[in-house]
Amino acid sequence: MSGITDLSTLLASLEPVLVDGEFVYATMPSENLHDYLALKPIGLFFEAEGLTLILPKEAADTAGLASSAPLRCITMMVHSSLEAVGMTAAMATGLTKEGISANVVAAYYHDHIFVPAADAERAVAALRALSAAAG
Repeated sequence: MSGITDLSTLLASLEPVLVDGEFVYATMPSENLHDYLALKPIGLFFEAEGLTLILPKEAADTAGLASSAPLRCITMMVHSSLEAVGMTAAMATGLTKEGISANVVAAYYHDHIFVPAADAERAVAALRALSAAAG
């Protein structure tokens, strides 16, 4: 099943949903991955400097991990193709106009944007406005 590639259709169909809970980014040596899987990260990425985990704030706090400020996750319910052009740029531009930092993670079916927890509701509203304008 392939996702949508047409930018107009994608933007009109974003359907941003605020995921429950707060998340953080944390980093540790990549050889310790097995030690951190029990924390149930929702994302991970290997970089030259180490392993980055995206995980529930509560799990990071319980494990005593140094982490980023709390973030909220907004999932775009549209099934976007990994080959789609312009969706990330359009969403980032919409959030930039509102002064909201955005960290985008693309997964197979959906795009997820992590925003500062305090800005989450404004971010959802900005993304809904972007979608309405495209529709």
